Amino acid sequence: MAGSLRVALCQLSTTPDPGNNLELVRSGAAEAAAAGAQVVVFPEATMACFGIPLRPLAEGLEGRWATEVRRIAAQYELLVVAGMFTPAPNDRVTNTLLITGRGVDTYYDKIHLYDAFGFQESATVASGDRLVSVEVEGMRLGFATCYDLRFPALFTRLAAEGAEAVVVPASWGAGPGKLRQWELLVRARALDSTSWVLACGQALPAGADVEQAGGRAPTGVGHSMVVDPLGTVQVAAGSAPEVVLAGIDSARVADARDSVPVLANQRL
Repeated sequence: MAGSLRVALCQLSTTPDPGNNLELVRSGAAEAAAAGAQVVVFPEATMACFGIPLRPLAEGLEGRWATEVRRIAAQYELLVVAGMFTPAPNDRVTNTLLITGRGVDTYYDKIHLYDAFGFQESATVASGDRLVSVEVEGMRLGFATCYDLRFPALFTRLAAEGAEAVVVPASWGAGPGKLRQWELLVRARALDSTSWVLACGQALPAGADVEQAGGRAPTGVGHSMVVDPLGTVQVAAGSAPEVVLAGIDSARVADARDSVPVLANQRL
């Protein structure tokens, strides 16, 4: 049976303070629920922005921060997806998506770490090793994080395992050509997997230039977007904080996979 969802992407700029950022989650969830959304997606590093020591603020999935996000999800009857940091061995953290609400409570640990453009995420972050997908209102959602966008096999594997949409929280680094790469990669991964892609990024910091890298930490470029299974942008944000909403459905996925059966035709 075909499923459908109303989704909200909450593009925001997080701070170094997990408590302050929790209030951003609360207000974003309230706005999403008021608009009729069933799923609300927040960026990578929602718990705390990059560019600060992460280990001192990392918490387990049963810690205060995640517990409060679960309460917010329950209060507004939403599936909430939000980036956080959990402790890992050897004084590192894991870049984790908390995925909770509407009968779901799981997590995805970022597989591909951002050792690129002068930043070395693997110096302080441990990588994940498992694919994650969940079912909500008859649709199966897979999960990826930021730099994962550069690895098509993750998206095609999720699709092969039943995902009809892939949720991609990000904190995309600014710099020459980076916004164009973001837009291209989001659309390309939708085409590779003939799936919806729900890409929610950190907003561009106030006063920043999207074409100029702002220090070593990736702080966001904005331009969150929902892209359909044939690579068409359905809705997109600008660079500043905002909430964008869209409807997605599995019927569009079935039509795309019938018209352009790249998954069925794949030979390598």
